Amino acid sequence: MTTNVIFYLLNQRFVENDSQVPSAAKEVMYYSLAIGHHVGVVDCFKKLLVCDYEEYQRFVESFPPGEAKRKFAGLLKFGEIVIDSSHVNLLAKALDENKENFSPLHRQWAETLMNTLASIQLEPVMYIMVKRRDE
Repeated sequence: MTTNVIFYLLNQRFVENDSQVPSAAKEVMYYSLAIGHHVGVVDCFKKLLVCDYEEYQRFVESFPPGEAKRKFAGLLKFGEIVIDSSHVNLLAKALDENKENFSPLHRQWAETLMNTLASIQLEPVMYIMVKRRDE
């Protein structure tokens, strides 16, 4: 059995019908998306990264103690984490400051994550769901 860590990006949602989303204000749309399935919204996740679990552990271990390491290590403890707009500054700073400690593979992951964090900063309803998967 192989264990992977999969980073899924939510950057698109479908609404069951147009009448469920008032067109009056963007804030209303975001509120509707936030309450999700109660208003007929279906999340559309796409795979962003697929990482070997042991390699992900090494990635986490490369960070100095602090909130960013704790956030990434949450997957090891709970089996999943969510990275949303509230984590962008913390994680982007930590990834940038830690890049010298990364292996070439981890640098690739960091680059993908940095690009995605920049996108989340521009569109705060986007987020990343990270899950442990046994296959």
